[in-house]
Amino acid sequence: MKNYFLTLIIALLLVSCNENKYSKQKSIVTICNPLDLNYRFCLDEPSRREAADPTIVLFQDEFYLFASKSGGYWHSADLVDWKLIETNEIPTEEYAPTAIEINDTLYFLASSNEKSTIYKSTDPLSGKWTIAVDSLERPVWDPAFFMDDDNRLYLYWGCSDKNPIFGVEVDFEHHFAFIGEPKELMHANPAEYGWEVPGDYNRNTNTNPWIEGPWMNKHNGKYYLQYSGPGTEFKSYSDGIYTADNPLGPFTVADHNPFSYKPEGFAAAAGHGSTFADKYGSYWHMATSTISVKQIFERRLVLYPVFFDEQGIMYATTKFGDYPFIIPYKKIESCEELFPGWMLLSYGKKMEVSSSFDAFPASNMTDENIRTYWTARTGNAGEYATLDLGKNFDVYSIQVNFSEHNTHIFGRQKGVYHRYQVEYSPDGANWKLLIDQSKNLTDNVHNYTQLAEKVTCRYLRIKNIEVPDGNFALSGFRVFGKGQGETPDFPENFVATRNPSDRRTVKLSWDKTRGAVGYNISFGTQENKLYHDYIVYQDTLLDINILDTNQPYYFSIEAFNENGVGNFGASRRIE
Repeated sequence: MKNYFLTLIIALLLVSCNENKYSKQKSIVTICNPLDLNYRFCLDEPSRREAADPTIVLFQDEFYLFASKSGGYWHSADLVDWKLIETNEIPTEEYAPTAIEINDTLYFLASSNEKSTIYKSTDPLSGKWTIAVDSLERPVWDPAFFMDDDNRLYLYWGCSDKNPIFGVEVDFEHHFAFIGEPKELMHANPAEYGWEVPGDYNRNTNTNPWIEGPWMNKHNGKYYLQYSGPGTEFKSYSDGIYTADNPLGPFTVADHNPFSYKPEGFAAAAGHGSTFADKYGSYWHMATSTISVKQIFERRLVLYPVFFDEQGIMYATTKFGDYPFIIPYKKIESCEELFPGWMLLSYGKKMEVSSSFDAFPASNMTDENIRTYWTARTGNAGEYATLDLGKNFDVYSIQVNFSEHNTHIFGRQKGVYHRYQVEYSPDGANWKLLIDQSKNLTDNVHNYTQLAEKVTCRYLRIKNIEVPDGNFALSGFRVFGKGQGETPDFPENFVATRNPSDRRTVKLSWDKTRGAVGYNISFGTQENKLYHDYIVYQDTLLDINILDTNQPYYFSIEAFNENGVGNFGASRRIE
C-alpha cells in the first residue's frame, strides 16, 4: 500500500511538472480526438461522413492509414498532418482494409464475402497498385496480417454475431496459400465478460455481440490477439485481448479487458483498431469512435497511446482521451509525458447564437456529446455562435466540430469546404481575430487549432463564411486552456458495490465535489494497475457493466475542473 501511494505521488508530481513545462514550451505539437481528417461523405443515403476500422502501417518511413469507405487512403510522416491519396486501383469502397509490408512491398487486402484479392505496391505514395493474388482460398471479412519474427505470415479474420475469430498461417511466397485449416481462436462469452454485452452501456443482454476486427501484436515473446465488440454503433465499442505463446494459440483471455475502452466523453468508443509502433518505438492504437446519429455507420477515428507494463499487460490510455495530447518525437514511457495540462474550458458554458431550431439548441455545442448539435436556420455567411467562458482564461487550443445538418453531398467532391473565422474578446465588446479559415481549402470537419501563442479571454465567437451544403451546424465548440483558480477537492464518500446477481456490474456513487466540472473513475483488476478510465460530467452516480465475472476489481476517483486535476484517492476493492 505504501508503494502504491508513493507511485501516485510521483505520478502527480510528474503531471504537475509537465503541465508547467508544456504551458510555457512553444515547440510541442498536440492533436485532439476525433482526428482532424478529411472524412469522406458516403455514397448512399443519408448524406453523412464515415471512416472506421483503421489499419496503420509504417512503410519506407511514412505512416499509411487505411480505413473503411474512404475513397482512398492517407499518409503522414508524423501522425499529425495527413494527406489523402485517391486511387481506383484498390477497393477503397470495401470495409476494414488491412495492409502489411513484406520485402519492401506493401500488400493490401479488404473485406469481401465473395472474393478476397490481395494487391501490392512498391510506391503507395503514387496510388499505383497491381494484383498480387487474384483470390484467396476463401473470402475473409475484417482481415489482418501478422508477420512473426521467424518470417512466417499469419492471417486473421472474423466479423459475426455467431462465428468466432479465425486464424491461419499463409505462404506469402506461393500466392498466400493457406497452410493447414483455419483455426477457431476465440468465441464471444458475454455471460462472463461484460464488455461483450451489446448496448451503449452494455445492458442489452438478450442480443448477441458482434465479435470482429482482429489484430495481432507480439511483445517480449507473447502474442496479443485483439478483437472488437460488442457493436460499432455503441459507445461501449472497445477492443479486448486474448494472449498466447504461439500465433495460433491456444489463447487465454487477458486479465485486463477491454484494453482500449472509452465509453463516454465527446469522442466515445475505441473499438476495431490497429496497434503499431512509431518511429521511436512507442506504441499507439488507432481505433473507431461512434457517432451513429444519421446512420449507424457514421463513425470517426481516434488515436491513443499504448503501453506494456512489467507483467506484460497491454493497455491503451484513454484518460482525457478527447482532450489535447502531445505527439512526441521520442520514445515515451508513460502517458504523463503526453498531457499538456490543457483543460476543457467550454463545458456547460453559455452560448449566444444568430439563430437556431428548438430541436437543435445552442447548448448542444458545449454538452460534450458528439451526437447532439446546434444548427443555425441557414448556412449563410454571418451566422455565428458566441461562447461565454464566464471569466478570463488562458486559451491554448480550439476544436471546431461541424455536424453538417441537411446536407445532400455524396462521395468526394471538389469545392467542399468549411470556411469561418474565430474571434476572441476579454469583455464582449472589443474583438480580435484568432483563427482565419476564410480561404480554407481542406475538407475537414473536426478542425483542431493549436494556437501559436496562448490568448487570455472570456468570449470566443465563431462566424460562418461558407458551408459546403445545408446549415451552419456544430456538435462541439470546444476550448482548451487553463484557469488560475484552485483544483477541486477529493470526492468524499466514494462507494463501489458489485451486483451480487450480475457480477458484470458495479454501482458507484460519491458526493458532489465543490468546484468540480467532472470526474475520472479509474479501475482495474490489480490495486496498482487501474488502467481503465471512465469520464463523468456532473453526475455522482454511475453503473459500469463491463466487468469480468471471475475477477475482483479496484476503483478510484478524482475530480477536475478548468484549473486542473484534483487529488487521486485510495482505491476501493470489490470481490
